[in-house]
Amino acid sequence: MEENEVVIEHPNRAKASSKATKAVVLLLLLVSVALMLIVTVGGWDALAGAKPVQVAYILVYLIMAFYVSRWNRGVLPVAAALAILLLIFAAVAVPGWIERDDTGFAQPAIDAGVLGFVTALIIPVQVLLIAFAMRAFNQAWNVEVERAPAHAAAA
Repeated sequence: MEENEVVIEHPNRAKASSKATKAVVLLLLLVSVALMLIVTVGGWDALAGAKPVQVAYILVYLIMAFYVSRWNRGVLPVAAALAILLLIFAAVAVPGWIERDDTGFAQPAIDAGVLGFVTALIIPVQVLLIAFAMRAFNQAWNVEVERAPAHAAAA
């Protein structure tokens, strides 16, 4: 190693609040994926044009979870923006699933009432994801501090 090399530290990542917020954002992204998977798989036959959108959302949320796990702060506003859109989609879809639970409609693989309930659960999860993603963004995970190597400081 050269004498003038420095060590890069990220002090905000070591804080307990940052670690907890990161864990909550990861959990909320993965819970969102699980809920979307239930709706997608359970209602596959009843989903008209929403299949590509749901599959894309699942993939994007998984990719964002990967980047959040690596302390990437840049995906947090994107996660919040996509959560707003998913919240709107879910709010619009809940009445459709509940109406489909009536007699005369063909039932999807999972009962339409259950899918309506699962879709309704997506709404509060997205509200929490928006709040925690913005909290995480404000924690400045990207701040770097240059320090002299430990062996150089002792010399």
